[in-house]
Amino acid sequence: MQKRDILKDFQRIPGVGKSIAQDFYDLGFTSVSELASQDANELYCRLNTVKGVKTCRCMLYVFRCAIYFASNKNPDPILLNWWMWKD
Repeated sequence: MQKRDILKDFQRIPGVGKSIAQDFYDLGFTSVSELASQDANELYCRLNTVKGVKTCRCMLYVFRCAIYFASNKNPDPILLNWWMWKD
């Protein structure tokens, strides 16, 4: 699969646009299904390391939502809003 197709696939996740799709790609992911077994806190720490800066905590919430999306065939539509995953 080509990079543009991978990035487009990530954008199926609610709340994920071009920039966050690129973040997933930069973290080494090539499919939404790979996110299902991930830990959101670990992804957030890795992203901070990759970018060399502390990213907005909202990214942690997006990661939680993305993992939920990837882990559920029939996700609850309410839980597909990243802000539902705040601390």
